[in-house]
Amino acid sequence: MFRGQFLHSIDAKGRVSLPARLRDGVAPNGTGPFILTPALFEPCLRLYPMAAWEALEEKVSTLSSLDPNTVRFRRMFISAAIECELDRAGRVLVPPHLRQKAELTKDVLWAGMGQYIEVWSKPLWDDALVMTPAAEAEFKVAVTEHISI
Repeated sequence: MFRGQFLHSIDAKGRVSLPARLRDGVAPNGTGPFILTPALFEPCLRLYPMAAWEALEEKVSTLSSLDPNTVRFRRMFISAAIECELDRAGRVLVPPHLRQKAELTKDVLWAGMGQYIEVWSKPLWDDALVMTPAAEAEFKVAVTEHISI
């Protein structure tokens, strides 16, 4: 399980260090492979260990290829996924099209989300956490009802 938040910088070539606390879960053999793909509804990326990604692909493979939402999901999420490995310095190379999608330019925040890790531009992460009082009240109700905490 992945948890915690870690701030790192991305270099001009698109390399960013994967925090040491997350490496064993992502790349148990030291380098990978693992999967990097854009999130569907937020301006970030998702990093999956290969086993978690394969379980997700297996689940998606059981869905109807005639359902337009399933087809769109496969096009937007599955087909956009790339297989990655860590370099000797423990860095992930984020391709230009994914850097652009997530607006990764300087400060990158790794956020452990349980089964996967989100990769955010720090300013976009800060923006995503801002809530109006009404949104916060709605969120409290949702957490209470759906998560039971």
